[in-house]
Amino acid sequence: MAKHPEKTMRRKRKTVLASGTFDLLHLGHVKYLEEARKAGGKDARLVVIVATDKTVQKRKGAKPVMPEEHRRALVESLKVVDEAVLGYEKFDISTVIEEIKPDVIAVGYDQKGIEDKVCQTVAQKKLPIQVVKISKFGKEELNSSLKIKKKITQLYKR
Repeated sequence: MAKHPEKTMRRKRKTVLASGTFDLLHLGHVKYLEEARKAGGKDARLVVIVATDKTVQKRKGAKPVMPEEHRRALVESLKVVDEAVLGYEKFDISTVIEEIKPDVIAVGYDQKGIEDKVCQTVAQKKLPIQVVKISKFGKEELNSSLKIKKKITQLYKR
């Protein structure tokens, strides 16, 4: 008796793409990545692009506290993350999509510029990619790297 191919085929594991700076890794980052992975469904694979030092300097006007390879390694060590890679020197979402082939792209609540570029590229190329915006995690005092830096400065003023 022959098996029906449609019954023996396994459901494709979705790939979710998330990105960020991840300087001074904190609970808000972890929650963002957990929600990003959930957006891909039960067996999703989460790939995270960590911004290079040059990209952070260019976009935020200041270097990150932690060097890029440390930030990448910390993100990759998180249980929720399957793979973390350093970003590209020249940010081009088309190149990122071609290389990673995501089914879902998760953007953070504070990534409006990136969200716009992603949505525009997906629409122009008619790609079957879902773009999901992840909400801000809580009203915590220390849910952003900037808030952590400010608190450190306040606590240790000399």
